[in-house]
Amino acid sequence: MVYLIVAYGCSVLKKKASEVDPSSNSIKQLIEDMFETMYAAKGVGLAAPQIGLSKRVFVVDASPFAEEGDEESNELKQFKRAFINPIIIEEEGELWSYEEGCLSIPGIHEKISRKEIVKFRSQNTHGDWIAEELKGLPARIFQHEYDHIDGILFPERLSPLKRRMLKNRLNNVASGKIETAYKMKFNSK
Repeated sequence: MVYLIVAYGCSVLKKKASEVDPSSNSIKQLIEDMFETMYAAKGVGLAAPQIGLSKRVFVVDASPFAEEGDEESNELKQFKRAFINPIIIEEEGELWSYEEGCLSIPGIHEKISRKEIVKFRSQNTHGDWIAEELKGLPARIFQHEYDHIDGILFPERLSPLKRRMLKNRLNNVASGKIETAYKMKFNSK
């Protein structure tokens, strides 16, 4: 099932999401639906709050970033996962900037600085906890989606000046004065 993508300005995007039972059939179905929704919108990540559900679940598929012949590309092709109840243990390394976008904020892309390495724990669909470390682009995608389940959107990581410069464009997204190739839900409280 393809869900509507919740737009910037909707209150569910600002809430810290709740933990879920990872082994429930409803979570397994939700993960399938989230992948289907993400692919329909041509995204590389999607968090449950972006479809209106305040749950600590997100899915990623970094394969659109892969380029043939590049060693990192093989890692990106294989970085297709669901994360359930993740907990960041540590972010380390140098800060690096990279242009990010968001399905909930279509048409706006900005350079965001993040640490290059993230260490975390998350559960699989059997309820087992797994500790992992990601580097580079996979770490960035994870951090972006993790922000969603903590109620943080990427414009909040910009300077106050940059946020003011984007204010009108963000207001246009919140009020539905945009066109997208996928269906969205606007201003639900």
